[in-house]
Amino acid sequence: MNRVARAFKNGKIKTDAGRFTVDRAFNAHIVIAAADAVLGTSAACHAAVTDTGVQQVITTGITNPTYPRNVTATSGGTAGDIKAVQIIVEGTNFADEPITETLPAFTADSATTVSGNKAFKTITKYTQPPMDGTGATVSLGYGTKLGIPYKLAHNTVHQAFRNQTKEGTLPTVTVDAAALENNTMALSSALNGTQVDVYLLV
Repeated sequence: MNRVARAFKNGKIKTDAGRFTVDRAFNAHIVIAAADAVLGTSAACHAAVTDTGVQQVITTGITNPTYPRNVTATSGGTAGDIKAVQIIVEGTNFADEPITETLPAFTADSATTVSGNKAFKTITKYTQPPMDGTGATVSLGYGTKLGIPYKLAHNTVHQAFRNQTKEGTLPTVTVDAAALENNTMALSSALNGTQVDVYLLV
């Protein structure tokens, strides 16, 4: 009888090293449907909003991602009116818990895209500070970091497939044992509207 087939006790597996036991682990399979694994656009969450000279809190016209992922903000319009401000995003994580993230600052006088790190399931509102002029615009989109529905102490992802083909390079994974929204993965190849399968130990 091999060591795996031996009796379990308190979630432990016996080994051939006497009383030394190890923890059991389970292989989890995350499936992201083709329709949910699309490459996000710069305005996938909200179309460009023109600066008004005062702070704006946007609560309408928001489109949530079909699968939890990180948020991007893109500045545009008149370059000289763009200020190095930071967009504040509020919503919920994979477990429907409220979360908030302050995105990196824009580059002044230049149209740029900044990316957040938290995986948002929904976006309830975002705050757009005033720019240097009312010719500037800001749109909200989605990035390539997909949420992991586990709080991981370390990276246990061991396989990933896109469109039933195994990825030659494992996803870039960020883990956090305390905050669910900080656990994300980004495939080495671009999302293209085909199914994603990821395997990890939990």
